[in-house]
Amino acid sequence: MDFLSQNAIYIVLIIALIVWGGVFGYLYVLDKRLQSIEKEMKK
Repeated sequence: MDFLSQNAIYIVLIIALIVWGGVFGYLYVLDKRLQSIEKEMKK
């Protein structure tokens, strides 16, 4: 528990980075899906 109280800012930072990484990963996958759908619609 002592570790958490002294390094709380790092834990919050790591959690925030994981969340932002998930958001950007989701947007990247979504962009790839949209590009494939656009290619199919052009055909």
